[in-house]
Amino acid sequence: MNRILVVEDDQALNDAFTMILATSYEVDSAFDGQEALDLTSKNKYDLILLDLLMPVMDGKAFLRSFKNPTQIPVVVFSNLDAKTDIEEVTQLGADRYMLKSWASPKELLKLVEDMLA
Repeated sequence: MNRILVVEDDQALNDAFTMILATSYEVDSAFDGQEALDLTSKNKYDLILLDLLMPVMDGKAFLRSFKNPTQIPVVVFSNLDAKTDIEEVTQLGADRYMLKSWASPKELLKLVEDMLA
């Protein structure tokens, strides 16, 4: 079974994403970039869903710090929609960018399926 790391500081969103994905995948949660780094050093993931605006360590700092030897796909899942933010996270190693506010549960599952295919 594929394992996904959801990195989202909003408890309700983290719970919702986890619940949606847990029907088909093994899911771990982190609430900031530092916690995500700690989890990626201990566990193998097939996909990371990453928010940008978080306390302690934000998503951009996570991408700068994350050593990705196995090329785990990273999807930035944020409400920041400035072209500069999207370009920056792509340059930092994100594979996809999706606006949270536009994503239905069905779209989230489709995105995850596509990324893991």
